[in-house]
Amino acid sequence: MGMYSGEVPGACVAVLKAGAAIVRRAYGLANLEAHLAATPATNYRLASMTKQFTAASILLLAEDGRLSIDDPARKWLPSLADSANEVLIRHLLAHTAGLVDFEDLIPRAICSQLHDADVLTLLEAPGRGYFPAGTKFRYSNSGYVVLALIVARASGLSFADFLRRRIFQPLGMLHTVAYEEGISEVANRAFGYSKSATSWQRTDQSLTSATLGDGGIYSSIDDLAKWDAALYDDRLLRPESLRQAFVPAIDSDDPAIQYGFGWRVSGDALWHSGESVGFRNVIVRYPQRRISVIILTNRDHPEPYPTALTIAAAF
Repeated sequence: MGMYSGEVPGACVAVLKAGAAIVRRAYGLANLEAHLAATPATNYRLASMTKQFTAASILLLAEDGRLSIDDPARKWLPSLADSANEVLIRHLLAHTAGLVDFEDLIPRAICSQLHDADVLTLLEAPGRGYFPAGTKFRYSNSGYVVLALIVARASGLSFADFLRRRIFQPLGMLHTVAYEEGISEVANRAFGYSKSATSWQRTDQSLTSATLGDGGIYSSIDDLAKWDAALYDDRLLRPESLRQAFVPAIDSDDPAIQYGFGWRVSGDALWHSGESVGFRNVIVRYPQRRISVIILTNRDHPEPYPTALTIAAAF
């Protein structure tokens, strides 16, 4: 972790045994301009690590009987384009819906951040999907934004409120938040940076940084340890729901990786990375050994997944 030390964008690392920290360390700075050091309580934008929480929200609502994962997406969002007629919630969870990437639909004139409702507007336009639902894997931020909108429709709460009431508060993740500018605040916030030829430049937000279901949660290694612990028992989700999340639903576009509901599966490891402008993160879990490694960073390079595997091997 030497490259993260000093007056540079930093990182936090946790090695967990059944959710309890056996390594808990912070490196470098969370805020370069303020010379604010990272700590284990520093909250980073999780980016696509958010997807495991979005999937868990759907599974909670299925347990409540508020929806079924075999519901058509258009049952809850009837304004979706006709090309989504055959898309089921389970397809969205496993990235097999074939929805068009909303990032490719953003008009060039748009210069303000998109929110989940704006993504729905883009997906309402007539057009084809990439393939018939359920036939192929294609990683989809669109699908997970749609899932967050379904959570809101089915629960009667905003997605951020649902996460807070049903996941974060019950697990004691008191500083984790699906961040909405002007509505919520991020305590102990890390800001994202990218390396130029000569220095680090703040690149904390982009046009798509305000969407929630695909990547909008901020959290720390301390709070994520509580999440990891809850995945070993039924304090949050029933065993059958956890099985659905963790059992591969389809092979991905990498022969070494399968995908469940919000989790990648590689052999005996469950993992997910999260990359957005200025942030690179990963969680790798080995449930049979009850060992997990989490690395959160506020920089655009390097990808922390290989580092997490190296750290995991030591344990």
